[in-house]
Amino acid sequence: MEELTLLAIIIGVVHSGLRLATPYLYASLGEMLGQRSGVLNLGVEGIMLMGAFSGFYVTLTYSSAWLGLLAAFIVGGLMGLIMAFVSITLQAEQGISGIGLYLFGLGISSLLFKTMLGSVEGVDGFSEIRFCLTESFCIADVPVIGEIFFRHSIVVYGAYLLVPIMWYVLNKTTWGLNIRAVGQNPKAADSLGVNVNGVRYACVIIGSGLAGIGGASLSISLLNIFQEGMTNGLGFIAVALVYFGSWTPVGVLLGALLFSTVNALQLWVQVLDLNIPSDVAVMMPYLLTVIALALPFRRMAKPAALTRPFQRGEN
Repeated sequence: MEELTLLAIIIGVVHSGLRLATPYLYASLGEMLGQRSGVLNLGVEGIMLMGAFSGFYVTLTYSSAWLGLLAAFIVGGLMGLIMAFVSITLQAEQGISGIGLYLFGLGISSLLFKTMLGSVEGVDGFSEIRFCLTESFCIADVPVIGEIFFRHSIVVYGAYLLVPIMWYVLNKTTWGLNIRAVGQNPKAADSLGVNVNGVRYACVIIGSGLAGIGGASLSISLLNIFQEGMTNGLGFIAVALVYFGSWTPVGVLLGALLFSTVNALQLWVQVLDLNIPSDVAVMMPYLLTVIALALPFRRMAKPAALTRPFQRGEN
C-alpha cells in the first residue's frame, strides 16, 4: 500500500510539474525572444496579468476559449508595443520602463476585475485531451505513462511545441540570424541592411503576446478562474528562467521544468501535510530563483547588446 501511495505521489508531482511549466514556457520563451534582440522587458508579470484577465473575460463573454486565447495574445502584444515604443523609440531605461509596465498591468487588471467581474467566477476553458483511439480505449487511461503525459490540454502541449519552433526560428532562419545579430552587434547588423529597431519591435511585441498567452493559460486552462494578482510573481521567475537557460529554448525548457516541478512538490508537501512548515514549502521556487540568478557562468552567454539602445549614426 505504501508503494502504491508513493507511486501515486510521484505520478502526481510529475504530472503537475508538466502542467505548471506551461505559463513559464510561454512567458520565458517570449522574453527570451525579446532579450535575444537586445531588449529586457521586466513588465512580463503585468503582461501576464492582463493576458489572464482578457483571456478569461472574452472566454466568459463569448463562451470560446480560443477567442480568449487570441484576445490574450493581442492584449499582450499591445502592451509589448508600449514597451517597445518607450524603450526602443524613446530609449528610456529598460529596467525602469519594464517595472512601470508591470505596475500598469497590475493596476489595470485589478481595476477591470473589480468593475467588469466583481467576484471570482469560473469558465469552461480548455479541457484535457485524452487521445482516444476507440470509444473504449484512450491512451490517457494507460497506467503511469498515460496519467503523466496524456492528460493535458492543447495549451499545455502548445507550450512544449513552441520550444523546437523557437529553436528552429532562431537557428535556421534568416530572421533568426537577424535577431541574433541585432542582439550581439546592432551596428554591424545595421551596416548589412538589417532594420535593427524593426527587428526589436517585432521581437518585443511577439514575445509579449506569448507572455499574454502564458497568463491566459492560467485563467482558461490550468485554473479556469481569474483573481487579482493570480500570477503571484510568475512573470519575474520567467525573466530569471531566461538567464538560467542561457538564452536558449532548450535551456529555458529545462529551467521551466525544474521550477515547475519544485512548485508542484511544494504543493504536494502542503496537501500531504508533511512535517515541513508551509512557509518553507512556498518559498522553495523563489529561493531557486535567487540561486539561478546568482550563477555567474550563465551571464557569459547573454546577448552583448542587451539593454543597450541603438540609434543610427552614433559612434
